[in-house]
Amino acid sequence: MSSTPDTTPLTTKAVAITEYGSVDVLRPTAVEVPAPGPGQVRVAVRAVGVNPLDHKVRSGALTDLFPVVFPAVLGYEIAGVVEAVGPDVTEWRVGDEVFGQVLGGGYAEHALAAADQLVRKPAAVDWTVAAALPVAAETAWRSLDLLGVEPGRTLLVHGAAGGVGTLVVQFARARGVRVIGTASEANHPYLRELGAEPVTYGEGLAERVRAAAPEGVDRVLDVVGAGVLPLSIELAGGAEHVLTIADFQGAAQHGVRATSGDEPADYLRPALEGALALAAEGGLNLPLHRVLPLAEVAEAQRESERGHVRGKIVLTVG
Repeated sequence: MSSTPDTTPLTTKAVAITEYGSVDVLRPTAVEVPAPGPGQVRVAVRAVGVNPLDHKVRSGALTDLFPVVFPAVLGYEIAGVVEAVGPDVTEWRVGDEVFGQVLGGGYAEHALAAADQLVRKPAAVDWTVAAALPVAAETAWRSLDLLGVEPGRTLLVHGAAGGVGTLVVQFARARGVRVIGTASEANHPYLRELGAEPVTYGEGLAERVRAAAPEGVDRVLDVVGAGVLPLSIELAGGAEHVLTIADFQGAAQHGVRATSGDEPADYLRPALEGALALAAEGGLNLPLHRVLPLAEVAEAQRESERGHVRGKIVLTVG
């Protein structure tokens, strides 16, 4: 008596959305274990970073910039172990410990990644820290490059205590740039530890910035998107000296450049190498605001949406 082979695909645990909405649309699900194609590797995920991008995509606020196909597994930065490689991948081997960016799919036990969007994880770097680095580091490095801020100049960063702001401050200081950072009073000691000069955001901000830098600021980076672009243009002496990663509507309205990572240059590897170089020198500070298991992704996104996060939120997997 012959038997029919079992062709049921292997599945893996993930958290997906089947529609746009609140955190209630985040649901555990089983998805097929992905097979890596040309230029790809499959990673057994150990940790995944949580970013404002996650809840903005989930809510449908970014359908033009980041359309998804349902069911969609979010999560754009991972750390884990290579467990399969595509046919033309020579850089990575099964068992390599890596971290980097992915085009979604990170909220899962297994995820596909482009081989050239990963770097090797040093043994001394924890999985959670590695997963927290890629998006913040790449965004920070790209923003400084696009702003063209030079050594000896003054940079104002709106929202300097968050994940991106934290790395902007450290990358800028390493380049000899003076940094003034807006943050709540509670985060002022933290920003001083990073080498920034803190000022409180809110009413009267312009006067506080001018008091800190009577000669003016040379560049402004808006990380938070809280309607600060007109003030930023005034402080920097022109829209050409301002960059936002968070207020695309305001950028179009005020003639400010916005960046979402669609520039032709690839900033990821230089950014991660720069972050690891700081870490090797003992000069990298990226606090983990909260570390939660993947099953608590809804709480992680609630926390992210509330804002005032110091550093990063990370989910552990497995």
